[in-house]
Amino acid sequence: MRMGPGRKRDFSPVLWSQYFESMEDVVVENDTGKDTFRIYKSGLEGPVLLLLHGGGHSALSWAVFTSAIINRIQCRIVALDLRGHGETKVRNPEDLSAETMSKDVGSVVEALYGDLPPPIMLIGHSMGGAIAVHTAVANLLPSLLGLCMIDVVEGTAMDALNSMQNFLRSRPKTFKSLENAIEWSVKSGQIRNLESARVSMVGQVKQCEGAASPECPKAIVEGIIEEEEEEDENEEGEGSVNKRKKEDDTETKKEHLYTWRIELAKTEKYWDGWFRGLSNLFLSCPTPKLLLLAGVDRLDKDLTIGQMQGKFQMQVLPQCGHAVHEDAPDKVAEAVATFLIRHRFTEPIGGFQCVFPAC
Repeated sequence: MRMGPGRKRDFSPVLWSQYFESMEDVVVENDTGKDTFRIYKSGLEGPVLLLLHGGGHSALSWAVFTSAIINRIQCRIVALDLRGHGETKVRNPEDLSAETMSKDVGSVVEALYGDLPPPIMLIGHSMGGAIAVHTAVANLLPSLLGLCMIDVVEGTAMDALNSMQNFLRSRPKTFKSLENAIEWSVKSGQIRNLESARVSMVGQVKQCEGAASPECPKAIVEGIIEEEEEEDENEEGEGSVNKRKKEDDTETKKEHLYTWRIELAKTEKYWDGWFRGLSNLFLSCPTPKLLLLAGVDRLDKDLTIGQMQGKFQMQVLPQCGHAVHEDAPDKVAEAVATFLIRHRFTEPIGGFQCVFPAC
């Protein structure tokens, strides 16, 4: 959608506190020392919705969803930065195996609630969806009442692994500012919802140690402002574009650069372990299950059969990218709220009306 004449979209970052009520660093102790996991929380009563983000993202990707769901049902939100991501600090951030990350989830819940955890629904997107299933199958959450995977299916995930490195190589290595990173995420289609991008991209990138350090080369921002440049050429001619480019170059030198918090390309050895066998693991979980997809074409054979047998509830949310919960947070909140009310796990608030989907 094009903005009106003279209006520009606001790509400035937004604080987590606009969406979550509190932030906490949970210390998990074990034989070899301490790890610290960052969580964001909202809500005081009802079941806990434990939110696990996708690879490269952070708990902040659930910010807008949190505002939406907390106004529909009685629930508590705990959004977790998984190891190697966001603001979580662990001694071995490179170990992103499904087993290790599942144990992390169990340990954080134990640190928060002790031996008597409240009823918990696990909700995970992409990698986080896989970790949610592995956590459930390993019975690491004794009070688990439900499981939701968002846009992660074994068949399509395994197929996509072959092209994942090419996708990662195609991304900019650095950004000249947070605004620049947010703008790229929206214009590249990684996140299609500007409101969510403004709060969640802060969790995906970090400031470089120093602008001239070897791991932070000159910011790659080509393609991000193409759209605006074309408009400028039409309205103001070539001269202003060249002038603006010079100004941008000057600003880049002045500002500290930003780069990705995690090098996803280096996690490749764990990808197979996240997704292989996932469909049957999901189907084997005895708790009520919900699968939210960006397109019905993502279903693999095992899930298609399981869905026909009524083993889980499924809902397709079209016109979304892969980050379904960021692109359509209200629709995802509605689907999750309806699921929880249908199973009598919670009560609606604020006049929320359930609309039960056909599938």
